[in-house]
Amino acid sequence: MKPYFGIFRLRFINALQYRAAALAGIATQFAWGFMEIFAFAAFYRTDPGAFPMAFSETVSYIWLQQAFLALFMMWFWEGDIASSITSGSIAYEMVRPADLYVRWFCQASANRLARAALRCAPILLVAFLLPAPYRMSLPPSIGQFALFILSAALSLGVVVSFSMLIYISLFFTLSPSGVRLITAVLSDFLAGATIPLPFFPEPVRAVVELLPFASMQNMPLRVYTGNIAGADALRGLLLQIFWLMMLLLAGRLTMKKALNKVVVQGG
Repeated sequence: MKPYFGIFRLRFINALQYRAAALAGIATQFAWGFMEIFAFAAFYRTDPGAFPMAFSETVSYIWLQQAFLALFMMWFWEGDIASSITSGSIAYEMVRPADLYVRWFCQASANRLARAALRCAPILLVAFLLPAPYRMSLPPSIGQFALFILSAALSLGVVVSFSMLIYISLFFTLSPSGVRLITAVLSDFLAGATIPLPFFPEPVRAVVELLPFASMQNMPLRVYTGNIAGADALRGLLLQIFWLMMLLLAGRLTMKKALNKVVVQGG
């Protein structure tokens, strides 16, 4: 495990250097967060009781989403991994004495965590200082906050393991563009990135909440706000663990199949 911890540490430190990009991202996320909150506020003014989440829960959901966007966004792309496959430099990766899947998993996790670490503090600080009703709320209890931390960690694992399947699919395609575009749009929508899942029609929501996408940002953000609590929160955590195990297994098997048949051209 020591080599993989070293990879994780180096990637994390390296990603922390991009402070200018983080500042630009923070400005963008503030603008997007305010735009979403004001749009929801207009709808809530008509009939607050007609919505499945209280306005304070929706506000906290949006600010958390913006603060930890780097952890959950499915359109984030590891250029190093993709280019190593499409360019053929994967040959150098394969001869190194390290498990390629674990190496890439550590790399992707470290990059996401570092980007989130650079952006989350300023966004959360401002969100907690805003006037009501646009202020971010604290979780209902310490226990609920602990469940949020656990759910967020599981969510990161689900996101990265699903992303790994996308990278591995590049072994079987000529171009990454189609796979990247389709999975980014579909997964973000079904994960609650566009609108929270409680706002989906009930028949659709019942199905979507069982998919792996619901175990991404949907679970930790709704656990923090208290929209999912008690036995429902525990069932959600178990579902996250299930999908994490299934995606890891699928990724390992697919990676093994891809590496057994990979052909690198050139000299």
